Amino acid sequence: MPRYAMRIEYDGRPFAGWQRQDGPDSVQQRLEEALRALDPTVPSIAAAGRTDAGVHATGQVAHADLSKDWSAFRLSEAVNWHLKPMPIAVTACAPVDDDWHARFSALERRYTFRIIARRAPLTLDAGQAWRVIGPLNVDAMREGAKHLIGLHDFTTFRASICQAKSPVKTLDEITIEEAPYPGGQDIRLHIRARSFLHNQVRSIAGTLERVGAGSWPPDRVAEALAARNRAACGPVSPPDGLVLTGVGYEADPFVS
Repeated sequence: MPRYAMRIEYDGRPFAGWQRQDGPDSVQQRLEEALRALDPTVPSIAAAGRTDAGVHATGQVAHADLSKDWSAFRLSEAVNWHLKPMPIAVTACAPVDDDWHARFSALERRYTFRIIARRAPLTLDAGQAWRVIGPLNVDAMREGAKHLIGLHDFTTFRASICQAKSPVKTLDEITIEEAPYPGGQDIRLHIRARSFLHNQVRSIAGTLERVGAGSWPPDRVAEALAARNRAACGPVSPPDGLVLTGVGYEADPFVS
């Protein structure tokens, strides 16, 4: 069966997350239904990461095995037709080797978490960012984020229901950008690692927001990390601002 990699974009708000579940709607379910409208024999698809309910993606990657050869363009066009009117789109498609795997071949995942700090409610960006009322000190947030770079036990920043075998992860990069926004600030946390724990990015975002708001000094992030205790974490941010922006592979399957 020929295998195809797909880069997928979606608005996570209508879904209970990426993974197919009994009952609640999911991105995986909708994509599989679109594929099976073209080929009823398509088995369950695999993705690079299982985003939670309400989390968005611009660079999710999945692979599917079909019973016949398709041109990548025709396949993506056909799948997108059958995805209507769901807020899901295949933005790139490419044939890959049979041993290529969207999850196990991945070398890194990249997430962006967006915070908009302003008093007025959000209109155009509602559901696409976490709105906080007060201004944030971005320099203090950067100082706090430095404590999280590298190999650490991230028990503090791990959900109690996380199924990962170990809380030890390596964060390769956290960069924080700030841009003006009407009536406030547009702040984006870019986080890169090979893999993440359940709720790790949202826990980090919530903790760094406390630093930016002045409720925590930057060094308290290091203390929270060292505590290896979920109770030491800042509040977990809502999913609205979180976007899976990309997945890295030894060779980009979408570059011919």
